[in-house]
Amino acid sequence: MDREASTVKREAWRWNLSVFAAAFYLVLTAQPAQAFKILEPAEGAKLTSGSTVTARVDLGKDSGIVQVRYYWYGEQDDTLVGQEDATATGSIVAPVALIGLSDHDPAFGGPLRVPKDGIGPMRLLAVADISRGRLGTRSVFDEILVNVEPAASLGIIDFETDKPLHLGRTGQSSAFGHVDSMGKVFELPVVGEFTDGVTRRISTLGSGTRYQSSNPKIIQVLSNGLLQIVGNGKMTLTVTNRDKQALLDVTVDVNEEPNEPPVADAGPNQSVKAGTKVKLSGLKSRDAEGEALYYSWSQVRGSKIALLDVDNAEASFLAPTVSEKRTYRFKLRVTDKKGADSVPAFVDVTVEP
Repeated sequence: MDREASTVKREAWRWNLSVFAAAFYLVLTAQPAQAFKILEPAEGAKLTSGSTVTARVDLGKDSGIVQVRYYWYGEQDDTLVGQEDATATGSIVAPVALIGLSDHDPAFGGPLRVPKDGIGPMRLLAVADISRGRLGTRSVFDEILVNVEPAASLGIIDFETDKPLHLGRTGQSSAFGHVDSMGKVFELPVVGEFTDGVTRRISTLGSGTRYQSSNPKIIQVLSNGLLQIVGNGKMTLTVTNRDKQALLDVTVDVNEEPNEPPVADAGPNQSVKAGTKVKLSGLKSRDAEGEALYYSWSQVRGSKIALLDVDNAEASFLAPTVSEKRTYRFKLRVTDKKGADSVPAFVDVTVEP
């Protein structure tokens, strides 16, 4: 009897333990995520340009959210402004694509239109506005990267430039910002006309475009798809995307003074606390000829913040309030006095609560 009673007690203890574990698991899984997060569309999703998808977010532990604003950006677009009027004009990278409210289905989400001219990697930014009563509002955000592909096929490739293209003018001295010069790095503005009647920008590698130079001693194709002036003369650029190809004749006639392009250095990645004054340093950027540099900082990831001294070697901003870790990315380009540009450099700043 004692042995039987002991066995019964042991089995009962095991059963109670398993019930407790199951209940504990249910409690854990029933809890909302700790951070505000985009659930739909999913990170890395393949979307069709012009289609409508469902936007869904998990509010996490944030309370008092009054609305969620959604924005589309190209992968490398600067985050210039947050604009709620989709008809507004000016220096607007991304008009608001959707304002999600509490009575929407799903709450704070809803039907979200994928940009009809979208192509390649795109960022979806969701910004939740939180009411703090008399203290005003603050915001939290989440951001994902998706891949957008048109359902239509590519018809023709065209260039938003003069054809043929002439870079530089004989006898004109180089000046920052408006004269082509030896060593200058630039992006060729290329568009594709698709069979759905939509013209899409296809300058980047992410859109499927590849470049080939008939003479790399005049224009060199860099690994990121940017082009660089390295000599004078005539050459042809071949642009390929999908199964289409286009040619652009180019004449380069710039000051022959040798000039190596500068190198941008945006400094190491940082991790800071909310409320901290953050300094971005480009002081390690350099020019082979030792010339003074012109600096240009911009933000390319994260909810828009007020970035100060964007034309200086050191830019700064005040780390915003966050509920969970969030990463902000910044881009630096430097230009020397002869007009040669650097390849962009990037730095990530992770802000913690």
